[in-house]
Parts: sequence; structure tokens; C-alpha cells
Amino acid sequence: MTGSRAHTAPMTNALTVRTARPADAARLVDLARLDSARPLAGDVLVAEADGRAVAALSLADHRAVADPFSASGEAVAVLRMRAAQVRATPAAARLLARRPRLRAATG
Repeated sequence: MTGSRAHTAPMTNALTVRTARPADAARLVDLARLDSARPLAGDVLVAEADGRAVAALSLADHRAVADPFSASGEAVAVLRMRAAQVRATPAAARLLARRPRLRAATG
């Protein structure tokens, strides 16, 4: 085909961004293992596609872990934007301060 270009398909699934809960700890450890990274701890944002965690971002040190087998680059970008909003909004920061934090997992 003349003049045609290959396009990388963007993430088409709905993305949900939320704060991590202690019940997410095992999922986040698995995500970190997939990314060959240390697990995240403290206040963490999670991006889910189809109910599956595809990326997470620590609000403390801004480290991200992501599923390298999915289109997670966009999810990390969205998490970084949301983290900037949270840091800029005192009310959001106060809400996070009252939530239980994740502890560093071993495994």
C-alpha cells in the first residue's frame, strides 16, 4: 500500500485511576515483579484497565511500575498527571493522609 503508515494502537479500554488500598498489596507486588522493580509503598495511585492493574505510581518518590505486556505507557502518563493534581490540591492531600498506607512487601 503506497503512502500507508503503521500506527500503534492506543489503549482503548476505559482506565480507572484510584488510590491503592491495603488489599491491593499482592497485586502491586506482582506488578512490580513484572516490571523487574521494587514494590511501591506508602501512598500509591493505581491505574486499572478492565479491572486489572496495569500501572501504579508512588506519590512519595514518584516511582512507577507497569505491566510491560500491556499498553501501560499511557496509564503511567495519566497517573503522573493525577499525582500532580493531588500534590497541588491541599484537600486531596489531606484525604490521602487519612488513608491506610501500603507497607513495603517482601517476596
